Amino acid sequence: MRGVAIGEGAIISAGTSLLRYPQNITLGAHAIVKQGAHLCPCRAAARVTVGARTTVGFYTLIYASAEVRIGDDCMIAPFVHIVDSDHGTRRGQLMNRQANVAAPITIGSDVWIGTHAVILKGVTIGDGAVVAAGAVVREDVPANTIVGGTPAKIIGERV
Repeated sequence: MRGVAIGEGAIISAGTSLLRYPQNITLGAHAIVKQGAHLCPCRAAARVTVGARTTVGFYTLIYASAEVRIGDDCMIAPFVHIVDSDHGTRRGQLMNRQANVAAPITIGSDVWIGTHAVILKGVTIGDGAVVAAGAVVREDVPANTIVGGTPAKIIGERV
């Protein structure tokens, strides 16, 4: 698929979009990217890495202007948005003319991200964490914690 680094046994479902710089996408062994997902390294130097045995759910969007790195053995539900950049909002200048500010996102291994969650720029999600459905994550998530809400806050720990 146009320069994508695909590990042994990885599956890219029909209807998946690998956009802009697909040669900057790496899928680990036995990773699964389901129908309708969009993976987009949006700049020439941007990278998207999906770890071994990780599943990216239906219609999930992963947009990287810097880097999105997802560990091994993760479950990413349908309709999740992972976006490592945003635009400026200063007055006196059109927002679409302001700089796109990027900061890498790192998602550890053994992480579960629920449907319709949003992961924003600069966030690190620790190993074993759980992100509840519909959560908006704009700050780091410690390992083995469960977060939920808008904005996401710690609501529990894995036992």
